[in-house]
Amino acid sequence: MKLTIERAALLKALAHVQSVVERRNTIPILSNVLITAQKGRLSLAATDMDLAITETVEASAAKTGSTTAPAHTLYEIVRKLPDGAQVELETAADGNTLVIRAGRSRFTLQCLPPADFPAMNEGDLPHRFQLPATDLKGIIDRTRFAISNEETRYYLNGIYFHAAKAGGTDVLRGVATDGHRLARVEVPLPKDAGEIPGVIVPRKTVAEVRKLLDESDGSVDIELSDTRIRFASGNITLVSKLIDGTFPDYERVIPTGNDKVLNVPCKEFAQAVDRVSTISTEKSRAIKLAVGKGVVTLSATSPDAGSATEEIEVEYKDTPLEIGFNSRYLLDITEQIAGSEARFLMADAGSPTLVRDGADESALYVLMPMRV
Repeated sequence: MKLTIERAALLKALAHVQSVVERRNTIPILSNVLITAQKGRLSLAATDMDLAITETVEASAAKTGSTTAPAHTLYEIVRKLPDGAQVELETAADGNTLVIRAGRSRFTLQCLPPADFPAMNEGDLPHRFQLPATDLKGIIDRTRFAISNEETRYYLNGIYFHAAKAGGTDVLRGVATDGHRLARVEVPLPKDAGEIPGVIVPRKTVAEVRKLLDESDGSVDIELSDTRIRFASGNITLVSKLIDGTFPDYERVIPTGNDKVLNVPCKEFAQAVDRVSTISTEKSRAIKLAVGKGVVTLSATSPDAGSATEEIEVEYKDTPLEIGFNSRYLLDITEQIAGSEARFLMADAGSPTLVRDGADESALYVLMPMRV
């Protein structure tokens, strides 16, 4: 195998594929990237056995063939080469080493046989549809903060995608929850997606897909079954296993009778929460909201640090209410709100609170209160 490629193109592709590779691997081949030179192009592939990514870029191949090389090391070498460099990759005659040349630099990396590189079995993917990249980006950005990190509740370790009806309209929903907060985002249901099963896309896959969407303005081709999902955009393909579990009936925790409506200026409110929470303890991060007519008083106390209070003007016409929240969770939600106003729908100090974007009805957030 022998090929020449421009440094920027190689670096961009390596940045995508190497991020799938785990830093610590008990199986040596999983630390490597599969490099395949074909006529006029170079293909790079990496996997962790649950997730596989392939990217193809233009290259000038003098000799076709394939090899595998340490992903992170190769990435770091190419990253440190000067801008505009032409990079030459060539395997030795015995196939055990890969030589990298650029200008006066020369590196030799140990290789493993490409035949040992595991192929991920996609199986049959009967459901196929296209989703605008902006819609998929919107779902991921506004839900992933609520993905659970608890490995014991593995079925919450991802975003739940499914088709649903909202007010007579067909929608595609993305839902994430960790038991303390819940995020639900809807986009118009794409053509041919009406029969898809409800699937839970793992946290790592969500993160990798999101990175790729930064460079995609068109549509993403999605294919899925009950156990696998495939995302394709431009010259990049990502295949992932799905979480084998049942996502809880999240509709049960979305309150429907909350009648105390609080409208707050979102940016001002978030800044006040951030300031006041400086005093709250690192463990609880508790902050109290004393809601009265036209004003909210935020307060936090800590036996070690002291206390803090701040008032902001709001729209509220109901009976006064005191309610406590985790300040980090409050900030996570307010960060997702694009409009100038956030709407809190509350029942009492012990019941879940509904939060909506005043300018966008497609997103809904549920936040559990805490005792303060």
